[in-house]
Amino acid sequence: MTAPHRRGLFHHVELWTDDLAVSEEQWAPVLLALGCEPFQHWPSGRSWRLGDAYLVIEQSPALLPGGHERLRAGLNHLAVHGTAAAVAAALAAGWTVRVDTGEAVHLIDRQGFELEIVLVDDGSAGAE
Repeated sequence: MTAPHRRGLFHHVELWTDDLAVSEEQWAPVLLALGCEPFQHWPSGRSWRLGDAYLVIEQSPALLPGGHERLRAGLNHLAVHGTAAAVAAALAAGWTVRVDTGEAVHLIDRQGFELEIVLVDDGSAGAE
């Protein structure tokens, strides 16, 4: 008997990186702050899961040289729902702010990947 088909916007997203160590150093704290759990770990990649969906970061041996450029064809940025705590985790991990609209914060990692954190209320406003 097979598992029932699951529905959702994504099954997984896979980002190829030039430097897995740098990517893990910058992405792991943010993904953990977003509520993801470590999922898979292999010599050239890592993944983190939230529910049925997961994000993969891989330094694939099939990777072509040239680095990531968000302004070329391909992935411009990844947008997620998150809180100010996720933004703080990103900044502590070395991300830089590209744009802060007050409703969303666009961050850039050291390899040029952009992550947009669309801010949601975490329920702490006005809490004493």
